[in-house]
Amino acid sequence: MTSCLKLEVQTEDQTPHKWCISLAEDEFKRLLSQGNPLVHKVFGEGSLFSPLLFGKFFDPSDAFPLWDFESDSLLSNLRNSGKSSVDWFQTDQAYVLKAELPGVGKTNNVQIHVEKGKIVEIFGQLKLLQRESQKKDWRSCNWWEYGYVRRLELPEDADWRRIEAYLSIDAVLEIRIPRNLLHSDTSASGVGKNSE
Repeated sequence: MTSCLKLEVQTEDQTPHKWCISLAEDEFKRLLSQGNPLVHKVFGEGSLFSPLLFGKFFDPSDAFPLWDFESDSLLSNLRNSGKSSVDWFQTDQAYVLKAELPGVGKTNNVQIHVEKGKIVEIFGQLKLLQRESQKKDWRSCNWWEYGYVRRLELPEDADWRRIEAYLSIDAVLEIRIPRNLLHSDTSASGVGKNSE
């Protein structure tokens, strides 16, 4: 990655009731119909935070098992139209997510949290709306009016304690989640592996 800022990955977020209000499809359509260009950049087609990223409506505040799917198959329609700014893959050593973050800017507005070692949360507030939401935690109400989120389930062999996240100067996020090699070895031998 070219010149970039290393983001701190938080593991101690005890905020109660965050993401407790789901974004419904009709509410999302209403949000987009307001015509705010920043909202269209952040939640637009092909964005990591778009509820329509995976081909049908899926609330980004619900945890999604991203690494259970190949990015080529899940994003084929967006890639064919040149609208995808997201990619993920896995190597023998790590799971990797790369995403352009339009509308987020070059500031350290993006936050990365790991919830209970099971879910990685990527979120932040929309700069224009930060003043309005300071009265209460914006993640506990209609969060889409104040910011954005994408929650992803971590694979079983993810070493969540060693996650690294970087934001480049051109607003490309890269998250590297090392694989726990001890867990991978036992899974490869069939121990603890679910049959399909």
